[in-house]
Amino acid sequence: MAYTGLLNRYRPFLNLPAHTKTVSLLEGDTPLIPMPRLSRELNCELLVKFEGLNPTGSFKDRGMTAAISEALGRGAQTVICASTGNTAASAAAYSARAGLRSIVLIPAGKVAAGKLAGAIAYGAEVIQVQGSFDDALTLVVELTQKTPIALVNSINPFRIEGQKTAAFEICDALLSAPDWLCLPVGNAGNITSYWAGFQQYQKGLPPILGVQAAGSAPLVLGHPVENPETIATAIRIGKPARGEQALEAAQQSGGKIIAASDDEILAAQKILAGEGVWVEPASAAGLAGLLNEVRAGRLDVKGQRVVIVCTGHGLKDPSIITESFLAPRAIQANYDALLAELGL
Repeated sequence: MAYTGLLNRYRPFLNLPAHTKTVSLLEGDTPLIPMPRLSRELNCELLVKFEGLNPTGSFKDRGMTAAISEALGRGAQTVICASTGNTAASAAAYSARAGLRSIVLIPAGKVAAGKLAGAIAYGAEVIQVQGSFDDALTLVVELTQKTPIALVNSINPFRIEGQKTAAFEICDALLSAPDWLCLPVGNAGNITSYWAGFQQYQKGLPPILGVQAAGSAPLVLGHPVENPETIATAIRIGKPARGEQALEAAQQSGGKIIAASDDEILAAQKILAGEGVWVEPASAAGLAGLLNEVRAGRLDVKGQRVVIVCTGHGLKDPSIITESFLAPRAIQANYDALLAELGL
């Protein structure tokens, strides 16, 4: 049977209104990739849920197929979002698919080029805001309260309905929930969605380890961060829209939310790439946090099945790689020169 997208596959589990008109790019159905070397190091079965293989390269497509489908069904003609990048690309793509106008507000100078390029390519009207993501979101909320424009940020409840399908897929693939789930936390919609999905699907309730970047860790510090800074641009958010729900998800699941430094996140990104999975820096936060907890003796995963959620592809934010890359040495186009270069 041909795959027809998340809304068709999981519709009985999704709280979507009857007017919803499916807009799909065949999102979802992303792989659980075994990580044998990491598994041996941690003495567990470790798998990566690689959301970077969604149509626009991030997990945002799960929620966006639901949000845009609902907006189209109720007659919206324009959608808007504030974004650090991935939401922008996803909203633009699904709006293009639906024939809707899309507007994106981004914090000036704070969005990775690969994400901004996607939003532009899909035809979004991109506006830079002299301020943070949180400032942009405040503007978007005010605008949608006063106009018919549809809000498609993660505070839109239908985004959560779409995103929780990732938990369904993990349970379907493993025939149960994992023993631990580890993932990055930015605006906190994803951790909220996973917990909702596991609760609804009733195939086990894993403890969840949510990981913020140390320079942008309001849920760890216990207060908003006015000027968040981190190399992990996708989670550079100082006031998560679903912060309280994220804390509840961590507590109810028996997990917790911690912070990892930029150096630890980049080290985890390199480890994942060493096993053939290249993710954007923010996506490596879940592994960075897990490694911190295990190495410090605060978490024992021996013999357990652990799923790391990697939320976006490395091509979404390649600057950390390209900016540190030295141009390869040039050789003459002959065999002897190649042997000499290789030391053979």
